[in-house]
Amino acid sequence: MILIYLQETEVQPMNPTLKLIFLIIFFGGMAAVVFSRFYLFFEQQYALKYKKPFFLNAIILPNKLPDRQLNLLKTKFPFYDRLNQKEQSVFLHRVGGFINSKAFVGREGVEVTDEMKTLISSTAVMLTFGFRNYLIDIIETIIIYPKAYYSQINETYHKGEINPHLKTIVFSWEDFKHGYKIGDDNLNLGIHEFGHAIHLNAFRNDDVSSLIFNQGFEDLTTYLQNHEAVRKDLIASKYFRTYAYTNHFEFFAVLLENFIETPLEFKSQFPDLYNYIKLMLNFSFAEY
Repeated sequence: MILIYLQETEVQPMNPTLKLIFLIIFFGGMAAVVFSRFYLFFEQQYALKYKKPFFLNAIILPNKLPDRQLNLLKTKFPFYDRLNQKEQSVFLHRVGGFINSKAFVGREGVEVTDEMKTLISSTAVMLTFGFRNYLIDIIETIIIYPKAYYSQINETYHKGEINPHLKTIVFSWEDFKHGYKIGDDNLNLGIHEFGHAIHLNAFRNDDVSSLIFNQGFEDLTTYLQNHEAVRKDLIASKYFRTYAYTNHFEFFAVLLENFIETPLEFKSQFPDLYNYIKLMLNFSFAEY
């Protein structure tokens, strides 16, 4: 018979200080999880009631724009001048953040310039200025053609489009600039295509700004469904171009062009519709 003797080992008690640290970390982590869930629920309820995030900006290290881009913003983007000083600071920060977060690619001989980066980014930032998450995550690459380009997919010429699968938005620079040449004709390629991007981005996300947008769009749709007279007035007025009635994505994009370019006329003719767009975008600045 073989006898095996196991020597008992004495278990050393944990250092009290180390034990306290572990307990603090554990309960601190649990408290953080509980607090984050509570805050998420609280902000969702706040957003649904007041149609805006609990807070909009939390800027610690503001982005800076080079002087050449800042001058372009001041001289070629009138919306910026309509903001107050505090809003302008936020706008500059966001334009810088947008430029830094996207890849700008020129096609057919286009050399991407500061003007292209600044004006395209400013358009996106303008439309999402009431959002907390303003970068439009569905877009990673911005492709710029010199003018309308031929699409091999549907064998037609395009002025702009968005491809959510490739996370790309595309512009004809000639047509993008033309959109700002006449500021009140309700035809603006940049606003229209970024309108599509915002719409699609909200459908694919669950952040507080997307929640407000999606709820607002649902309210807008319900309003139009329940008011046949308003639908008839929309068509009869010819204030919105007929392309708006292609589908609900085009409807929003066209309404957004009118909202930005001719807000006074929009509000005068269709005040309820105007307010729905304003609430969806949390657009409470620049006299809108």
